[in-house]
Amino acid sequence: MYTTLPGGSRASFGGDEYLFVELDEAMSLAAALRAQSITARITDLELPGILDIAPANSSYLVRIDPETIDPRRALNAIADIHQDGQASETTISTEILDVPVLYNDPWSVEVCMRFRDGHQSATETDIQYTARINGLASVDELVKAHSSAPFIVTFPCFKPGNAESYQLVPQERQLQAPKYLTPRTETPARAVAHGGAFTVIYPSSGVGGYQLLGRSAIPVVDLSQATREFRRSPVLTPISTLLQFRAVAREEYDEVRRHVDADKHVVRRAPVEFSLADFEEDPVRYARSLKALLS
Repeated sequence: MYTTLPGGSRASFGGDEYLFVELDEAMSLAAALRAQSITARITDLELPGILDIAPANSSYLVRIDPETIDPRRALNAIADIHQDGQASETTISTEILDVPVLYNDPWSVEVCMRFRDGHQSATETDIQYTARINGLASVDELVKAHSSAPFIVTFPCFKPGNAESYQLVPQERQLQAPKYLTPRTETPARAVAHGGAFTVIYPSSGVGGYQLLGRSAIPVVDLSQATREFRRSPVLTPISTLLQFRAVAREEYDEVRRHVDADKHVVRRAPVEFSLADFEEDPVRYARSLKALLS
């Protein structure tokens, strides 16, 4: 049973512990940013009994302690936020990060070719397949498209650091790729991969189903927070972070890896006031201006 909130969102309870709110049936950048804005305002309420808040691409989930707060009271407070924020903020304070990537790297190629029996193409590598189904003439064209504009993290996903990100390009330029028919049982740590309309960086080795495009030279998680880039957060790419993937040659990739291993690498980053309105007015120009912040 759904409760309709101001602005048309639908809320439903999962027992006494969970409240799920769906903002839109379709994924859009506007819906993702609205979810981020609303969940930030719920956090600011500091309601006793709200244990966790998890925004996603077009929805969010709130975990409630029913012994501390009546779930219906929590819903009423959230409904007030939806009432006040139907045209929620479209400007988000965040930062853009430079992510050096060795595209078509030997580790991803070796792994993906061992799992062709669970893939749509028996002969192509993942990056070759992704280029072809997107109407691109070569792997180089796919790399150029993927690194042409920043991505924005819209969903923290299912393990720390494994954040789904959506590219800031016009709809007709969005890269699309299906997941594997049968998931791999192996994925290299730091693999850059694409599934649906989203790119992820796998934080650690393990199972996976997204198409493997390359490998990031920098890590995206350190749960111990022992290294310099993770002192303020165990994950490098929290929600709303902008990621500018940058193609590098093997020589630069290896150099960055040596600096990471010695805890000497400093991620290039810049603060951003991301404006949805400015992006929608001229996506290409705005994405170019964001990318320039790292120059």
